[in-house]
Amino acid sequence: MNEAVNLTNCDREPIHIPGSVQPFGFLLTVLSDFTICMASDNVDSFLGTDVADLLQQPLSRVISEAAVETIRSRVDHLSGPDTTERMFGVELQAGKPPYDLSIHFSGAYLVIEAEPSVNEPGVNSGELVRLMLERIRKTRGMTELAREAARQLKVLTGFDRVMVYQFHPDGSGEVIAEAAEAGLERFLGLHYPASDIPKQARILYQRNWLRIIADINSKPAALFSTATHNAGLLDLSMSVLRSVSPIHIEYLRNMGVGASMSVSILRDGKLWGLFACHHYSPRYISFEKRTASELFGQMFSWIVEGREREGNVAYEMRAHQVQERLIETAASHEHSRRAIVDFLGDYRGMIDCDGVAVWSDNKITLQGQTPTEDEVKDLVAFINRTSPGRIFASAEIAKVYAAGQSFRDRAAGFLAIPISRTPRDCLIFFRREVVRSVNWAGAPDKVYDEGPNGPRLTPRKSFELWQETVAGQSKPWSTADIRIAESLRVTLLEVILQLSDLAARERRGAQERQELMIAELNHRVRNILSLVRALVAQSKDTATSVEEFAGVLGGRIQALARAHDQITNLNWAPVALRSLVESEAGAYLGARAGRVKMGGPDVALDPKAFATLALVVHEMMTNSAKYGALADSTGSVEVVWRLDPSSSLVIEWKESGGPPVQPPSRRGFGTTIIERSVPFDLKGEAEIRFDLLGVQAKFIIPPNFVELVPSIGGAAMRVEEQQPARPRISETALIVEDNLIIAMAAEVILLDLGARHVDTAASVDQALRAIERTRPGFALLDLNLGNESSIKVAEKLKEIGVPFMFATGYGERAPIPEELASAPVVQKPYTLEVVENALGKLQGTVAQ
Repeated sequence: MNEAVNLTNCDREPIHIPGSVQPFGFLLTVLSDFTICMASDNVDSFLGTDVADLLQQPLSRVISEAAVETIRSRVDHLSGPDTTERMFGVELQAGKPPYDLSIHFSGAYLVIEAEPSVNEPGVNSGELVRLMLERIRKTRGMTELAREAARQLKVLTGFDRVMVYQFHPDGSGEVIAEAAEAGLERFLGLHYPASDIPKQARILYQRNWLRIIADINSKPAALFSTATHNAGLLDLSMSVLRSVSPIHIEYLRNMGVGASMSVSILRDGKLWGLFACHHYSPRYISFEKRTASELFGQMFSWIVEGREREGNVAYEMRAHQVQERLIETAASHEHSRRAIVDFLGDYRGMIDCDGVAVWSDNKITLQGQTPTEDEVKDLVAFINRTSPGRIFASAEIAKVYAAGQSFRDRAAGFLAIPISRTPRDCLIFFRREVVRSVNWAGAPDKVYDEGPNGPRLTPRKSFELWQETVAGQSKPWSTADIRIAESLRVTLLEVILQLSDLAARERRGAQERQELMIAELNHRVRNILSLVRALVAQSKDTATSVEEFAGVLGGRIQALARAHDQITNLNWAPVALRSLVESEAGAYLGARAGRVKMGGPDVALDPKAFATLALVVHEMMTNSAKYGALADSTGSVEVVWRLDPSSSLVIEWKESGGPPVQPPSRRGFGTTIIERSVPFDLKGEAEIRFDLLGVQAKFIIPPNFVELVPSIGGAAMRVEEQQPARPRISETALIVEDNLIIAMAAEVILLDLGARHVDTAASVDQALRAIERTRPGFALLDLNLGNESSIKVAEKLKEIGVPFMFATGYGERAPIPEELASAPVVQKPYTLEVVENALGKLQGTVAQ
């Protein structure tokens, strides 16, 4: 009798190396010299040449030189292991119908896949995707969004059924939206077990956005190779034509499906779900429409991510406010345990739960719906044995802790946060049981003994409705819940360590000080990241272009950076207000900085106040330079400050001589910073008036942030002066590149790195003539120049002592002679930073 098996056996099937392709196209692989080493056995029906006659032949003997050149030009754009390049309407043989191509690297091989181009008059895939996105953006809520997306993809592809399939944390999936032809059985709301989509298939869905099976009954085209290569081991993970595993074919047959297509939906780089498209007869979709479907899937993924993040941001912001209040209030407590226990109600406001328990100093405090004290003690002991020092969460307590079965009706889910270094104290959130009915497409735990592919790989045959009542589970803990828990843990560690008994702190010595430093660092880093995320989110709302967004955001972050540098330069001591104004005026206005007049006593600001005011002054300076007094050559700004009778610092900003002032039509993020930062962060005052003759502003900083220090002026520091000198090109530079667009981009990079002049050559002959005409000081050589390489140019440059570097799409696989191997190689597509880094290494080598 055969051993019983279940669907997890599918996880062992090597579906990424099937050794064959679907027959609606053909596949070739070439080496770095463009010699064919593998091919599918159906190539004869497309190119008229038997597969045996192709192997070991140059690609140019099989397809036209123009087609080879088209492929070569795109190879340079393959910048990573999972990147592909696509070409549409390429004439592979003169006078023959065109093909659509996809190329990618698989190890040392360049894989070329081709399928006949499909001419669809009147179809503009780009415009279709734009219209599709406009329609789904108008939806409200996730359900309506998914439903409309399924409908739009069905219109684009013509499949009988299009479903939006979302994965659950346990790996199972659910059809959350569906668009199907009339008369078809509905799958909406059905659940499918995790084993229906094996682990290795999920990995491929994360790497490759789209997968099509045009006809489940078609015969795959086997791959053949030369004796020194093995087509059976070729990794086709990124392949368009990769053939289908027998078990998946049987699975689709059992569902009555004749063709299928899936489009991945990713969130934060992980598989969130799929668009699952079914047709009940063979259906081929053109490469162009598949590309449009893939683009739609990517855009839908970003929309889903954005909408989910909006909900999480509001949830996490509420938790952050409670956390800040907790930190401020905890300072009044003399005992660390009371500082933790007294905030049980606040904890429940941070993370959605039905009850909470604190185990601290061998005592238990409960609030809300929880297990009993004895049950919680046993649970804490289990947590400390199995997951000491780490956050531990489960929505089904009995699954991880058998004793939890007895109280699952009161607390089916728990989230535990350790709040001490030793496995002793912890904070536990509980959620009650939620009993629900789940409709499965067939029994999820069915097992089979035998099938057409043997006892090891047999898919289930039954998809009849099978209803299950799920008990013993709570509402799942979300990623937002876990993030809030991590942040709360850091805060509680900080509070506990700050308020520990002095005698105990002495006994533990360095260990506790280190813990405090770690907690403090984590807390500060999280605050900084939260601030940067807020700056990104708020700055994008007022920007009308990518360039403007980058400029606004970069300016705000630089203002904070300059303030931070000035603070740390003085070992976190108070910093002069005059330094702040001078730094901002100099950094933003340059030679026009003298138009900002300032005066007042020598006062220094506490680091917190200094950082807050840095953003305010930056926004005032920016607005003035764009719209106010500094936008006009005759305008000026006067910044004066004084101490009032209560020792508060009063700062007045007065603009004059500029264009007439127009009050802003709406309150942007910059105006919000100006009006609210000082009152919110420092409990001070802020006022801004848009007078016709010039903007007037007034800020009052409370005395606890101000220090009168004579002769402290002159502490301003320019960030630009602290940066290390970047490597420079001081002479004429030579670019050898046969692609005009890439050459133009490279020219901008070299000019930015200091080149006085840049010569460009598209061939070896042009390059050698340019060198003879003017000896360059540096050269950037594209290794692959169509039918030739730049090796001769490199040899000439080495002979005359001119430093150079190679650029290529092959990266480290580039065929460079040993005598030139010391030259740096940058992989396309490269950036200024990449070239600058390689240039620095090159100049360092020359200097040695």
